[in-house]
Amino acid sequence: MVTLLIFIVILGVIIFVHELGHFLFAKMLGVYVYEFSLGMGPRVFCKKGKNKETDYCLRAIPIGGFVQLAGEEVEDDKKVPKKRKLQAKKPWQRFLIMFFGAGFNFIFAILVLFLLALFCGSANYKPIVGDIDKTYPAYEAGMRKGDYVREINGHKITTMDDMSLYLALSDHTKKTTIIVEKKDGTEKTYKIKPKKVKEGKEVAYRYGISLKTDKEYGFVASIKYTAFKTKSLFKQMWVTLEQLFTGGVKVNQLSGPVGIFSLVGQQAQAGLENIIYLMAFLSINVGFINLLPFPGFDGGHILFIIIEKIKGSPVKPETENIIHTVGLFLLMALMVYVTFNDILKLF
Repeated sequence: MVTLLIFIVILGVIIFVHELGHFLFAKMLGVYVYEFSLGMGPRVFCKKGKNKETDYCLRAIPIGGFVQLAGEEVEDDKKVPKKRKLQAKKPWQRFLIMFFGAGFNFIFAILVLFLLALFCGSANYKPIVGDIDKTYPAYEAGMRKGDYVREINGHKITTMDDMSLYLALSDHTKKTTIIVEKKDGTEKTYKIKPKKVKEGKEVAYRYGISLKTDKEYGFVASIKYTAFKTKSLFKQMWVTLEQLFTGGVKVNQLSGPVGIFSLVGQQAQAGLENIIYLMAFLSINVGFINLLPFPGFDGGHILFIIIEKIKGSPVKPETENIIHTVGLFLLMALMVYVTFNDILKLF
């Protein structure tokens, strides 16, 4: 029950921040807003704004949310002045409205990471080996505490996140090539096949490596950590997307709400700091995914704005609406598939 509440709060905050970005920029640029809603499904609570324009609502299913703007749909609402409809706005104005949903997610995540580092300390981000478990392959191969990891399978490693990412993406049925710099400055190359272990109901592959976990404190250290971590999270998203298209990551490895729920449960056991970090991590994920140029996403709307600028005239609203509808249908189908796989992993 506690995990469920944390899950709802985390998703609720991330979605609220995202929709708030759309909402504030729509209001600033004079677009008529019908509704600002958190959740999906039937309305549970609704209140009209002071100007009698916008309905502020909570809906029954605590996943998702939306801002309904005049001019998004094909149907023409005669009650709303034309100049206050989304399609009447200039391309750069529509771009800002569409971009700043994700933009607010990024700003929120950066702020959370900075405050987390400022009050809890900024974790070491150098790819330095902390401890080596003597019963695992890394120790048997010759890796030791203090080794500085320079390269994994041909990929340059500059941070601990790089190390975690490329170890996770390695083909665990084959040996992973790891180049390290030893304490005396010499370089060593190791070829290590991870050990297959069963953890609960899941199978995992472990090298037996743990990273150095010391922390720094202070304002400057917090800024440096926030910059590194933000850049690192964007890189993880980009590399994962690239691997998804090239086959390095399979669709059945993706996680939906059920997978996120399980992750929330794991982080909740590790403490408040981990939960707050997860919120920043998911906020960047939501922002990044929403900017992909796919119909139904904010990035899909931005793509049509770019097409409009290139061709010198907007795409017909009917055509754009059909494309976004098909895109949303495909996304829902993918979500059903991913959720089904998440459920199977629980058993």
